[in-house]
Amino acid sequence: MKDKTILWCLKRKKGIRVIQPNENLTNAYLKKAISALNTMNVALQIKETEWITTTAYYARYFALYALLMKMGIKSEIHDCSIAIAKMLAEKGILSENLVNDIATSKQIRIDTQYYVERELNQTEIKRNVENARKFVLEVEKVIENLTHHQIETIRHHIGKLQTFTTPK
Repeated sequence: MKDKTILWCLKRKKGIRVIQPNENLTNAYLKKAISALNTMNVALQIKETEWITTTAYYARYFALYALLMKMGIKSEIHDCSIAIAKMLAEKGILSENLVNDIATSKQIRIDTQYYVERELNQTEIKRNVENARKFVLEVEKVIENLTHHQIETIRHHIGKLQTFTTPK
């Protein structure tokens, strides 16, 4: 993994921080992920493409953030959270498919929210919706099966990287 992004994130005020793991926040963010999926389903029924893509992304993001809270990692910058997801894939905690999925979903959300010429076809919309549901379920499983050793390994790795960002 290219730790450059992580290093950049560690230098940012709202970037990556190691905090106490928080089960309450883990559960709260999982609830937000489910809420986003529910909102996505309503948007799907009324064919609001922009809101389908937005809520599909945020369902994924909230699930990822629940995982980060379980590990005691705070990141208020979406690209930094996704960079951590890449690190988790490299450590065998998340699959590469999940990381690619959230990165793609983020770009689709940006394209549909900010660039009005970007139109998604029904196949793309359906795939995005199905993948959002799968993403949340898979991350819930990761959270359930996460070991103390895995958490400590990631926290230790981030701590080591943090020493490179601290002035000597």
